[in-house]
Amino acid sequence: MILLELFLTFLKIGAFTFGGGYAMLPLIQSEVAAHGWLSQDDLIDFIAVSESTPGPFAVNISTYVGMTVGGLPGSVCATLGVVLPSFVIILIAAKCLSRFRSSRIVSGCLSGLKPAVVGLIGAAVLSVGKTVFFPNGFTLSAFSNISTYISLAVFSLMAVLAFQKKNPILIICLSAGIGILAGYAFHL
Repeated sequence: MILLELFLTFLKIGAFTFGGGYAMLPLIQSEVAAHGWLSQDDLIDFIAVSESTPGPFAVNISTYVGMTVGGLPGSVCATLGVVLPSFVIILIAAKCLSRFRSSRIVSGCLSGLKPAVVGLIGAAVLSVGKTVFFPNGFTLSAFSNISTYISLAVFSLMAVLAFQKKNPILIICLSAGIGILAGYAFHL
């Protein structure tokens, strides 16, 4: 039963989100919480790990949730569920590409979807940011914790490097290194 539930849940996530893994994040967070499969902290931790491992974000996170909940068969079911809608849509789109290119309906749909995807990614950033920077809610006590300042410093530095178009691998390795050093220095 859990395997079917994993497959159908991630099939829904794959079918109803456009724009890639980050656009899927709000729906993944919602579904994982609704099913009680992972805590918010565990999900945030794996988001960081998922960004540091090769492969698409949505595949990595669905595989992890599936593995956590249903072992190897669960990881296969969740991963198949999340990629199947895209696979089918790409096959159909490739078959009908010439008609899609000139369609006003498709063009209008895509024009409407683009800002929605940006909004979904923004919502994910705010949700993850809240958990990272203010895990106990937005209170002044959050600013008495050194880990808040370290997180803000790492975020700021990485944002500057990203806007300077530095290599993402460098940014990931550098942020991981800073995190390791801060963990040792401040016993986080």
